[in-house]
Amino acid sequence: MNENVNGAKPKFVLSFQELLRGFAAPTKKNIASMKAISEEISDVLREACSMNARGAVDYGAKVIEISKDNTSATWSFSRLVETRPLLDIVRLSTARSSEAFEVVSAQNRELWELAQKVAIETTEPSKPASTGYCTRPPEPRLPAARAHRLEGVSARTDARSS
Repeated sequence: MNENVNGAKPKFVLSFQELLRGFAAPTKKNIASMKAISEEISDVLREACSMNARGAVDYGAKVIEISKDNTSATWSFSRLVETRPLLDIVRLSTARSSEAFEVVSAQNRELWELAQKVAIETTEPSKPASTGYCTRPPEPRLPAARAHRLEGVSARTDARSS
C-alpha cells in the first residue's frame, strides 16, 4: 500500500512516527506552559486565601472592639439613670439615643471600609497573574520539510477530486 507500481515509496507519505515527532515538541512546550501556569495560579490562590484569613481576623477583632465599646457605653448610661428622676431619664435617654445613632453610624462606616479593604486585598494578588491565561495556545505545526510534503499531497488530492 505504501509502494508504487515500480516498488518505490511515494515521497508524500509520512510515517505515523514522523507525524508524532512533528507534534511532540509543541506538545511538550504546551504541557510545560500549563504546568507553570497551574503553579502560578496555586500561588495566587494561596496568597488570596491568606489575605482573606487575615482580613477576617481584622474584621472580627473590630466587631469585638465595637461590641465592647457599645456595652461599656450602655452600662455607663444605665448606672447614670439609676438615681435620676423620670424627666431627667427621658432627657438623658433622648440625648443618648442621638449620640448612639452617630456612634453606630460611624462604626458601621468603619466596618464597611474594613470589608472593602479586605475584598480589595483578597482580589489584588490575582489581577496581575490572571492576564494571558485565557488565550488559545498556538496550533502545533509540522517542521517545514514535512509540511511542504503534505502540501503536495493536498494539491494532488484537490486536482483529482475536481
